Amino acid sequence: MSTKRPWWLVAALVAVPLLVAPAFAASANTVQVFYRPSSAWSSVNIHYAPSGGSWTAVPGVAMSAASCAGWYTKDLGTAGGMQAAFTDGSGTWDNNSGRNYSVGTGIVTITGGVVTATDPCSGTVVDQPAGDNTATVFYQPSSAWNSTYLHYAPTGEAWTTVPGVAMNEAACTGWVKRTVVLGAATTLAATFNNGSGTWDNNSGRNYGLTAGTSRVAGGVVTADATDPCTAVPADTTAPTAPGALTATVDHVTVTLGWTASTDDRGVTGYQITRSGSTVLTSGYASYIDGSLAARTAYTYVVRAVDAAGNLSAPSATVSVTTGDAPPQAAGGSMLGGDPRKESIYFAMTARFYDGDTSNDRGGSQDLTSGNAAGHDPMFRGDFKGLIDKLDYIKGLGFSALWITPVVLNRSDYDYHGYHGWDFYRVDTRLESPGSTYPDLIEKAHAKGLKIFQDVVYNHSSRWGANGLFVPKAWGAKDGPWDWMYSTKADGRSYDPMAEFHGTDPTVTAAQNQMAQGRAYNGDLWSTTEPAGNTCRNWGTLTGQYNPQGYAIHNCQWPSPTSGMFPSTLYHQCWIGNWEGEDARSCWLHEDLADFNTENPVVQKYLIDAYNKYIDMGVDGFRIDTAVHIPRVTWNRRFLPAMQQHLIQKYGATKAQDFYVFGEVAAFVNDKWNRGSVNHSSQFFTWKERKTYSDDDATAALEQFDYENNLGTGNQPTSSNAFLNGNTYHAPDHSQFSGMNIIDMRMHMNFSDASNAFYNGKDSDDSVNDATYNAVYVDSHDYGPNKSSFRYSGGTDAWAENMSMMWTFRGIPTLYYGSEIEFQAGKQIDCGASCPLATTGRAYYGDRVDGTVAAADYGVVSSASGAVATTLAQPLVKHLQRLNQIRRAIPALQMGQYSTEGVGGNIAYKRRYTSGSVDSFALVTVSTSATFSKIPNGTYTDAVSGDVKTVTNGTLTASVSVKGDMRVYVLALPGNPAPGKVGTDGPYLR
Repeated sequence: MSTKRPWWLVAALVAVPLLVAPAFAASANTVQVFYRPSSAWSSVNIHYAPSGGSWTAVPGVAMSAASCAGWYTKDLGTAGGMQAAFTDGSGTWDNNSGRNYSVGTGIVTITGGVVTATDPCSGTVVDQPAGDNTATVFYQPSSAWNSTYLHYAPTGEAWTTVPGVAMNEAACTGWVKRTVVLGAATTLAATFNNGSGTWDNNSGRNYGLTAGTSRVAGGVVTADATDPCTAVPADTTAPTAPGALTATVDHVTVTLGWTASTDDRGVTGYQITRSGSTVLTSGYASYIDGSLAARTAYTYVVRAVDAAGNLSAPSATVSVTTGDAPPQAAGGSMLGGDPRKESIYFAMTARFYDGDTSNDRGGSQDLTSGNAAGHDPMFRGDFKGLIDKLDYIKGLGFSALWITPVVLNRSDYDYHGYHGWDFYRVDTRLESPGSTYPDLIEKAHAKGLKIFQDVVYNHSSRWGANGLFVPKAWGAKDGPWDWMYSTKADGRSYDPMAEFHGTDPTVTAAQNQMAQGRAYNGDLWSTTEPAGNTCRNWGTLTGQYNPQGYAIHNCQWPSPTSGMFPSTLYHQCWIGNWEGEDARSCWLHEDLADFNTENPVVQKYLIDAYNKYIDMGVDGFRIDTAVHIPRVTWNRRFLPAMQQHLIQKYGATKAQDFYVFGEVAAFVNDKWNRGSVNHSSQFFTWKERKTYSDDDATAALEQFDYENNLGTGNQPTSSNAFLNGNTYHAPDHSQFSGMNIIDMRMHMNFSDASNAFYNGKDSDDSVNDATYNAVYVDSHDYGPNKSSFRYSGGTDAWAENMSMMWTFRGIPTLYYGSEIEFQAGKQIDCGASCPLATTGRAYYGDRVDGTVAAADYGVVSSASGAVATTLAQPLVKHLQRLNQIRRAIPALQMGQYSTEGVGGNIAYKRRYTSGSVDSFALVTVSTSATFSKIPNGTYTDAVSGDVKTVTNGTLTASVSVKGDMRVYVLALPGNPAPGKVGTDGPYLR
């Protein structure tokens, strides 16, 4: 994803919502915060945002040591409340488990995740309140605690001293109990902890309890409760029958819907019986039954089921007859086949190769960026360029091409494709006669190359999404801003191919220069307030100025907080906490208007748009910014809709070959993203395990809270990537969401191959099936460790990285040019503040000029010109052979792995077994390794051709050169080892 902006828009726009502190009315409310970190910090900063205002600059403002040991304090002056987080200034944060702390007025005390309202240094002793009310509290910890404490405050009274009182009264297994005196109070606020720093404070809100008996379990409070330790009568009450069962037919797909059932202890799901015999299940009050037989009658009956297994009475029976199988959709058909067989080349289309100079466009930032001086327009590469160089990509050995988004973009610097404006149209700056997007797909397929399209569901351009909502902004040809705004013309619409170039006699020479390259925008601006406008303070001055000194007006630039966008279609806030719920429901940048993806209208707009590209025959989607949409929305709406359309087009079996891999951007080195499961990559590979409210926005909040409270220790695990000893086992994909992931942990840890390998291995049990992970070193966004620069570890390190990526689990992926260390060490992206030629997104065409013909994957039959020089580079030769070896050994493509009995550094066993295929390989990279307890037999190294006969279950593979490797393949019945694959090169020999 790209978020860089032209310099003048940064000044004009960012200054308004992000950098200007709001003016608050005078108030008697003041805030003084006391904070005690859970471990010794040498300094403490508070990072905060007053209610209605902006966040302080990271890391916030320093707090001073309080008068009592271990505490820090800061008087924040007048405010009406705020959101806050704390840091030691060196990267360690306490952000309330991703939720921030909600701070009121007066004295606020925060420690151990608990917010109270007493001065910890006052030494005040609180008298026991009068009265004899009591509260008996039963609590069920979500994980095993050795001890449990109740920290509470009767309403109107002080909190107990941390950690509170021990819950040590007699209770049954799984429950703890404590009775406390409330005095005259009838309610209390409560939290729970284990006395060692682990807290359950209801996600920062505390629990509200009442006098009498209360039960607290799984974040749910039951007031006036019965004792959970008394014998619970068996649940013999069945749910109510589902009502109003409906069935609609679309060719050979039946979509069922019904009214949800109720139950005294909760409905857990539904059983659907098709034609009296086939039993299907659903967690929701709907079901899509795909790939049925054509022109066939079916009946459906639905029953609800509860946790005790009680089945409801059946619904009414509904009968349907399917139609004909759907006709082949216009466009084309995907190639099909297991996506793990592929290796992926990632190209930014506009920066790869210029096949047609007539569609080159520099845009309004061509001059200011410095691109014009280098004759390097931002839109330079195109689909014709990709078509012309398909043999180069295949000659490297790749079988799949991932390209940046193709939809029509609209911003001042949108060559990357992530500022989509019309999701139903292909950007005209990429197409040429005979080289349209369908042409690219068709011609790539003819060469055996898949096309993986980058898609965006999270946001549109700052100027909205054509066909859904396009905002009106204030503008005026008032002298200073004449250069910015096109003269309105009836019937004229946005066309990025029609740029302004020339001289406008009505503006100054400097303004003429700023106007060069601008596309028509007369459809966007209005001086008079348009009918139905919801943007506040239309056209009034903000008090801010752009670098040229021009006054900025309200509603001149899109913003989530101005009212310019309808809340039904777009979210209305800025992200404040990247591990908080707001990271899924607020704007992440002013260039990226954040869709309200929980709205059915938005969902339909996006689903229908991307179905169009499925119909063109693309082979998969790379999903940008996937983490910024709640998982439950993916699992309820977008992924099922995608699968339904694929099934209609291809049938259920081939539909599974469509490769979906999401960017869940967790830019950390650890297994879980700062402890937040909702923001961790592997989390998105799983289905939901709980039924939430029917309303998607409510369900999103419920899902966040539920999974956040369960935490990292209570997430599902999988053995799908791992061998059982030396044996392959059938993977269990029953809980797979439908979204695979980019392996962010390996990406972040590619300081070297060994580090990436061990970190990736550590995360694999939390991914539904890590053999489908897309694995890369760097990309168009970041290098390892969230570096802003392209990887520059050197040729030997690159060779080692590649050797590991091409033999370890997952799908190896390479960013364009890395095969020759193109732009190594260069800043990946600087927006329009520097020429693209100086960045990691530089134009690659000069390196691939000339002719090239590929005889096979990784085999070039002829080449001339600059491309011949490129193909002669050592990493290219290394890459070609790696692709040849990987394609020859199924275990390296689709196999599970194990390090059991393996003595080495980057070393592992791989095996894949399916039908008549049985492939077993031993791999070690850069250093020697010994493999013990392996099957006896004859092993042949695919690199050197060396043959070893194992009779004692042990094999030693010798490697001494960084980047070299050994891949010993066991000869098995019907599956002989391929022998030596390819010819020796600079590393593999």
